[in-house]
Amino acid sequence: MSHSAAATTRSSRLLDRLPDRVDRRVRVFAWLSFLAEVLIIATGGAVRLTGSGLGCPTWPTCTPDSLVNTPEMGIHGVIEFGNRTLTGLVGILALIVVVLVWRMRAERRDLFALSLVVLGGVVAQAVVGGITVLTGLNPFIVGFHYVASLVLVCVCAAFLVRMHAAPGSRALAVPRWYAITTHVTTLALALTIVFGVLTTGAGPHSGDADAGRNGFNAELLEHVHAWPGYALFALVLLLTAVAWSRRLPTRAWVTALLGVVLVQIAVGLYQARNGLPELAVGVHMVLAALAAATMTVVVLRLKAPAAPTSDRAEELHIAHA
Repeated sequence: MSHSAAATTRSSRLLDRLPDRVDRRVRVFAWLSFLAEVLIIATGGAVRLTGSGLGCPTWPTCTPDSLVNTPEMGIHGVIEFGNRTLTGLVGILALIVVVLVWRMRAERRDLFALSLVVLGGVVAQAVVGGITVLTGLNPFIVGFHYVASLVLVCVCAAFLVRMHAAPGSRALAVPRWYAITTHVTTLALALTIVFGVLTTGAGPHSGDADAGRNGFNAELLEHVHAWPGYALFALVLLLTAVAWSRRLPTRAWVTALLGVVLVQIAVGLYQARNGLPELAVGVHMVLAALAAATMTVVVLRLKAPAAPTSDRAEELHIAHA
């Protein structure tokens, strides 16, 4: 047998071992990918809040002469290089998910597309991280870096929801006004996060003593950041009350969202009244990602698999008779 034929045979055997439907392997690695995306937000926050943003002053290497951090760089080098290393793990997990859904890419185009978005996003995030270092922690690029990470968390959350859902067309499963209100709530959450990023970019946690700030009034932005936050709380409270009174399919997850928002508001008030302690700011950042992920699930729960048409239903009945 020629080398090319042998290689083809091995590739075919490998492909045959991949799942042709969502199984335990897909579920495990999808959850690991989601958790890793949340964890990298936490470690990225640790980099910033400990002043380790330039712990590795160059990119893609840690120093001009070393790929990894050196003992002379101290704890800041360890923290920054640790965050970079985690990026590699996030990328590996994203790649594994793409491979696992490869065989089902025709039947589950939704899962395949979402997995590709995550993998491409991780690669793009690595480049943005490099630009962040090379620009001396420009606050706007740092903010974009965080928002992009948060979006990837939401895409991973969408994958988790879709992998448990039946493929095919979907129809609205809630009143139209409720769906519109949910999308307005999503906008309120997005505004809260954007103003939160701008507030952090104007505050004391720059990631490095020499890093610049965005020039906005931090105290004023704290109040502006709170306005959509309170609107978000009121809207989520309304959605929760309606969901339970009408037994809508969103009720469990919108209740979870209400809990996250309440904790987020409590942490926000605590940090604002106590001089922005680093740990509280870090928790606030992670909670924002979890709130966005939960909001993603709520939006996806607005629809359910569409009922088959009468002709299609008759075909299915005959096929299973």
